[in-house]
Amino acid sequence: MKLGRAFGSVGGLTLISRVLALVRDTLQASYVGANFASDAFLVAFRLPNMFRALFAEGAFSAAFIPMFNRRVAEGGGLVAGIDFAERALAILLPLLVIFTGAMMIAAWPVTYLLSGGFNDPSADQFAYAVTLSRITLPYLLLISLVSLLGGILNSLHKFWLNAAAPILLNVAMVGGLWFFHGANPYETAMVQAGSVTVGGILQLMLMVWGVRRAGASLRLRRPRIDPEIKRLAKLILPAAIGAGAVQVNLLISTALAGRLLDEGAISYIYYADRLNQLPLGLIGISLGTILLPTLSRMLGERKDAQALHLQNRGVELALLLTLPATVAFISISLPIVTGIFQHGQFTREATIATAWTLSAFSLGLPAYVLIKVLIPGYYARSDTRTPLNFALVSVAVNIVGNIILIPTIGYLGPPLATAASALVNLTLLWRTLSRRGHFHIDAKLARRLPRLTLAALAMGVALYVLAPYFGTFTGPLVGRAISLAGLVAVGVAVYAVACVVLGAVSLAELRALVKRAPVAPTANPDTL
Repeated sequence: MKLGRAFGSVGGLTLISRVLALVRDTLQASYVGANFASDAFLVAFRLPNMFRALFAEGAFSAAFIPMFNRRVAEGGGLVAGIDFAERALAILLPLLVIFTGAMMIAAWPVTYLLSGGFNDPSADQFAYAVTLSRITLPYLLLISLVSLLGGILNSLHKFWLNAAAPILLNVAMVGGLWFFHGANPYETAMVQAGSVTVGGILQLMLMVWGVRRAGASLRLRRPRIDPEIKRLAKLILPAAIGAGAVQVNLLISTALAGRLLDEGAISYIYYADRLNQLPLGLIGISLGTILLPTLSRMLGERKDAQALHLQNRGVELALLLTLPATVAFISISLPIVTGIFQHGQFTREATIATAWTLSAFSLGLPAYVLIKVLIPGYYARSDTRTPLNFALVSVAVNIVGNIILIPTIGYLGPPLATAASALVNLTLLWRTLSRRGHFHIDAKLARRLPRLTLAALAMGVALYVLAPYFGTFTGPLVGRAISLAGLVAVGVAVYAVACVVLGAVSLAELRALVKRAPVAPTANPDTL
């Protein structure tokens, strides 16, 4: 499989989803702003969103896909794989119903824990936040079922359906904001909470249609615990924590910010993180989605050399796309946040705070993405325990960092602590894979790394110097969009030219990245 082509299929749909998410956040900033209503909704959305990251992008992928592939490869074919999936669903569904119901009943303490109790809210304000949480919590059930069905489709190399599902969540939330926003921020936040659950229903409907179309429909069975289901359960929990360290760290940061900082701090962190999540989702999650089933198949066929080559190309592609995003978020964070969010209820003060927060988050962006690339090297070998141990270390680093930094630098403390914890996690993952002989940097990657870094720095200098010539990035939406798009286009052009001139990437490879082609599951990973 040519990694660039597979990435084009998944990454294109992920890009659509992330752009819609950016539209959603822009509308939310305009109609809700950065105040208690927005803080309350973001807390209510944090837990469902975390489950999406942990299960849709973490635990089910890590635990379910290798086991499903093994059942198929051991001679039983697709029928054996579906049998395993049905047994997993029989246990999962009742557990999810019970868990979701319990969380809705316990919405008051859950909201308190997620927010740190906020910072001295009134009784009515906190009751409002609890109500929003109860409205969004059914998404936990829905997204977990979506994750199971998406794991089946990924195992069958039907990557595009699973990548398209998040688009429906963003369509529901954008539609809610655009057509049903209220007269004040509190009414609009209530609409947004309802849109989350509607989006989950739409996602589940798409995935049910997808598995039926792929000939992998599941029947409901009576729950029965057998050795394979026990093994799946043992793999899921450590995989969830290991793959979701970034989300766990953000959850802790949000709670501490809500408790220790003034109104609006949670919103600054959220909006900055949403921008930071754009390249993380497009690059890191897309690559992780492709790498896990492909690596597990190669290792199952004892093609270790090809697996090593594929992971090197994954690191190479991740840095090719992540380094310029990191430099851009540092050099022109203020124009980016101004052009996207500063409108309506979103003030200049909130813009400046969010821009600084974005720059702080972006320091850890390469680490966030590379974690997604390296973790499949463990999961493909059915090792979910090691990433869990490293994730726990990173969570501890994040907590200590928040405790030290929040009292000294305020809202910049959480993003800096999160970036530091991601760097620690990446270092541990990389060093252990290398020590076990499962990964090392090949000559091609070693030659390209410094050249990619120089190209990104050249782009950053150009963006910083040229940004004032593109206007103030305020005013009518069309004008802001044109100014920001023009600046980004210049940055992309400078980076592409620098990459070619420095020999980091060839023209043929750049052209391959922008071409969309079908994935060839049985082909060899011979190129970027």
